[in-house]
Amino acid sequence: MAYYYDEPSRTFSEYLLVPGYSSADCIPSNVTLKTPVVKFKKGENPEISMNVPVVSAIMQSVSNDTMAIALAREGGISFIYCSQSIERQAEMIKRVKNYKAGFVSSDSNVHPDNTLADVLALKEKTGHSTVAVTDDGTPTGKFVGIITSRDYRVSRMDTETKVSEFMTPLSKIIYAEDGITLSEANDIIWDHKINVLPIIDGNQQFVSFVFRKDYDAHKVNVNELLDSSKRYIVGAGVNTRDYEERIPALVEAGVDILCIDSSEGFTEWQKRTLSYVRETYGDKVKIGAGNVVDRDGFRFLADAGADFVKVGIGGGAICITREAKGIGRGQATAVIEVARARDEYFEETGVYVPICSDGGIVQDYHLTLALAMGADFCMLGRYFARFDESPSNKVIVNGNYMKEYWGEGSARARNWQRYDSGGAAKLSFEEGVDSYVPYAGRLHDNLKISLSKMKSAMCNCGALTIPEFQQKARITLVSSVSIVEGGAHDVVLKDQQTRAVE
Repeated sequence: MAYYYDEPSRTFSEYLLVPGYSSADCIPSNVTLKTPVVKFKKGENPEISMNVPVVSAIMQSVSNDTMAIALAREGGISFIYCSQSIERQAEMIKRVKNYKAGFVSSDSNVHPDNTLADVLALKEKTGHSTVAVTDDGTPTGKFVGIITSRDYRVSRMDTETKVSEFMTPLSKIIYAEDGITLSEANDIIWDHKINVLPIIDGNQQFVSFVFRKDYDAHKVNVNELLDSSKRYIVGAGVNTRDYEERIPALVEAGVDILCIDSSEGFTEWQKRTLSYVRETYGDKVKIGAGNVVDRDGFRFLADAGADFVKVGIGGGAICITREAKGIGRGQATAVIEVARARDEYFEETGVYVPICSDGGIVQDYHLTLALAMGADFCMLGRYFARFDESPSNKVIVNGNYMKEYWGEGSARARNWQRYDSGGAAKLSFEEGVDSYVPYAGRLHDNLKISLSKMKSAMCNCGALTIPEFQQKARITLVSSVSIVEGGAHDVVLKDQQTRAVE
């Protein structure tokens, strides 16, 4: 007969943290949220860590290159969605890797005989307003000039005007020779009060740009997540269908970490994908897998070579897997069991495999609870879909600004590749919905508040780091009546009273 669990599976809303002793040093400004992303051996440091414990979901309506740049600035990682062509996904990865670096290889280049119309089309394509002019229009040609938005006015110029007529020529440009250090380049930028410094080799061949804004941005975004070349770290989703073609293209584009995007991870398909990565790249390419909801699923993926394991089935705001198929588990219960399995695995093998809680986050404090229950970081879809940086449209619904948000299991996404359905090329039924979420503004402003709440709660529990928090946290179940008591009650809120009077 079927196996029956003794306890019901529970959600984050059914728990609260019980405060513990806090020393005078336990204040939010002293809290660090640094957390491992990929597996590591006992006594060693993980090759990839984050400065904040959040990643954005592998979804069309959430994670593109714009979101990846914004989240990396804050210290997290975005996993660019894979339900698109290999070429488009790889191009998004390249844009992220080229966006922020000490020395930026230009992807906006023209030759002198191009026109203003060509420049405008290039700006529309790349989003960059600084354009290098080389003798052959390539990023490595002989450097002859530069174009910025100050060099032209569309309203007063014929779009057929040649670049050579309005560019700033090399003779009027401050530049530096290849081999200069980043510190020296920034000194030149500040001394000459310029916004961009071209780097040119001894044969006048164009090498790269150094931008003033990159220096300024680093001073503001102290948590930004950079690789060894000072480029933003970015992830990408892959599926268990075309991984042999997709993964090499993403690796060539410079992706830092991959994650299998699938509705369920306890499968031979994921093992095959992980085996391909290990046989082809060894440990040089990092890849997470999932999703699972119990100890067996975790052990399977950890043994198969996953660098991290995603936890959660059916808990996402737009996911209807539980409703459609009766498959899933309460997110809190799933995280608790998998975290215990991870700790057991670490004791047995000396290898720590981080876990990512994916789904079930409704309130900000759910993030904090997920960490307390053992998650190393959380993957969020609805949360990030609300922001300016998400790729979906901002629309007005009943007089309120909203953002479109749809699931990868919805008909709109057409992401059949994430389902191991025996080669079918379409969805036979939906496991996700097409919806709206309230528009919330900039990612930076909102994430700052969410993380402030997290740090404050950790201090209430006497913890300054996530591992310490997981050791010291005390968690209690709450009754339905207690949940009501936890919010505003037995009062008339002022805004409600004002609306009633009006």
